[in-house]
Amino acid sequence: MAKVYKTKSGDTWDIIAKEVYGDELYTSFLMGNNQHLGYFVFPEGVFLEIKDKPDKDDDFLPDWRQ
Repeated sequence: MAKVYKTKSGDTWDIIAKEVYGDELYTSFLMGNNQHLGYFVFPEGVFLEIKDKPDKDDDFLPDWRQ
């Protein structure tokens, strides 16, 4: 079962990825599992689905980092 993250005012996708996955490189993974793509800076109280971190980190690194 996926976890849920409730945004704080001023959160951004990369800040949330760093907080929940330990690295902002998971920003694309986080965004791909949510439908709130209209936000760049979140208001307080938006609920995001937090799926388990992928087993293999390389699958979600940008091409320039592999």
